[in-house]
Amino acid sequence: MGSVMSTSYRTFIFTALIGLLIAGCTSKSLESVWVDESFAAKPVHKILVVGVSGTLSERRVFEEQFAQALTTAGTQGVPSFQYIDNSATASDQAFNAGVDKSGADGVLLVRVLGVDTRTQVTTTRVPARSGNSFGPRGTWSPGWGPAWYSVPDIRQFQVAHVEAILFNSKSHDPIWTASTQLIRPQSVVAETPGFARLVIRDLTSRGFIAKKA
Repeated sequence: MGSVMSTSYRTFIFTALIGLLIAGCTSKSLESVWVDESFAAKPVHKILVVGVSGTLSERRVFEEQFAQALTTAGTQGVPSFQYIDNSATASDQAFNAGVDKSGADGVLLVRVLGVDTRTQVTTTRVPARSGNSFGPRGTWSPGWGPAWYSVPDIRQFQVAHVEAILFNSKSHDPIWTASTQLIRPQSVVAETPGFARLVIRDLTSRGFIAKKA
């Protein structure tokens, strides 16, 4: 592969945050999508999946699960670790050679743009017995209790901003990009299937992936 592909791919890889927590836990759709309308070689028949994670095992889990989801949907998905020892540290030559060897006509890169910690404050009303509701020996006294008071409920949660980019492996150019916010992401194992469904659904609707016969 040429230097253009090397620069484009590795720019996305090395700017990714450590700790890939990709998911569809509460996301129902992609927030923004860009498409290269001039790309005519649709559909893409074989996609090499590249993820970045804090550990090699997390990366492999993500790539295997996402590749399997693609294959199930009708497009051959291939985890990049089968052809590239470690995409985050591989040399340009090794990375490009792996893409060539895979025979994929598309390369899907996924990166986490950032993770925010947000605070949610809600108010709950709870009953409180009025001080004059009961008199001596349990006799009723005016007060019309119980009284109610408000209690704040403060919770913090994380929001991951995730971006996926599909490259044409022949021209080395991005042909589709999308981003979304993932609320309260959990483990890679738990979250990858939901995120994969979001991406595959959009790629299918735009003709980048053929509908399963």
